[in-house]
Amino acid sequence: MRTLSDILLLIQDFNSKNPFPSEPSELYEPCDYILTLGGKRIRPALLLMGYELFRDDVETALPAAWAVELFHNFSLMHDDIMDAAPLRRGMPTVHTRWSTTTGILSGDVMLIYAYRFLSEVREPTVLSSLLKTFNRVATEVCEGQQLDMNFETRGDVSIPEYLRMIELKTAVLLGGAMEMGALCAQANQADVHHLYHFGRTAGVAFQIQDDLLDTYGDPVKFGKQVGGDILQNKKTLLVLKTMEVASQTDQLELENWMATSSDNPAEKVAAVRAIFDRNNIPTLIDTEKKHFQAVAFQHLAAISAPEERKTVLRQTVEGLLGREY
Repeated sequence: MRTLSDILLLIQDFNSKNPFPSEPSELYEPCDYILTLGGKRIRPALLLMGYELFRDDVETALPAAWAVELFHNFSLMHDDIMDAAPLRRGMPTVHTRWSTTTGILSGDVMLIYAYRFLSEVREPTVLSSLLKTFNRVATEVCEGQQLDMNFETRGDVSIPEYLRMIELKTAVLLGGAMEMGALCAQANQADVHHLYHFGRTAGVAFQIQDDLLDTYGDPVKFGKQVGGDILQNKKTLLVLKTMEVASQTDQLELENWMATSSDNPAEKVAAVRAIFDRNNIPTLIDTEKKHFQAVAFQHLAAISAPEERKTVLRQTVEGLLGREY
């Protein structure tokens, strides 16, 4: 079985052998640029790990894995435009470095190339299944992004609504990548089902962990400003849980801070964290994360592949859910 490092090298080699055209440079340079900004490439890696649960010739699934990576980066390029984000992984976003129109068009062509790579799958029944999964997941990611934008102007977002939003925006692509790996390997339907739900529920836990790190992470390890969600007044799970369990006094104080600008960022972050702390929010959120994590690994256990073939996948997901950055 290949290690995560081995799989990432396969993905990098496939990328280098399948570059974007050089012209027109204004269209394709932004595509190359966003792919070099330091993403973990965990989604294509998970697809290949899902494939390798059942078969050894993992190179066969590389076009589908790269299609997932292109789709992910296409969505980031467009999300950055919608969020007016100046930075992506510490570097200027595409629309900042070039222009909004460039970001739109270059993102569009990345999506088109994703479908081109999917079309390289030669087995008709496999290709049909891959396209159904890819289209379903792509649609759900868009739905999740729209819900996230809707929540910006709503004051009554519930925890179930929030969990559904992060499931669509983040988790279904992780699950879909694993499902596509199983489909490429022509696994049985029960294993395809369990692998998708393993990735989906692990993806929800992954996003909950991200919420925690944004407020409580070590800024050196986290690699970006801690408290960014607080400064942007985002209705994260920490905020929603506080509104559910806190006293009326703490609820009102949190609402007041969430309605203010960031004229004094350190003061705001410290004040909101203090509200979280006295309501035991980090522990409550960690418990929520562990619930989804447990459900995920139940699905992994149900997959009929030999246990030794699950080792790398299990260790990779455990590492993601226990990460500090």
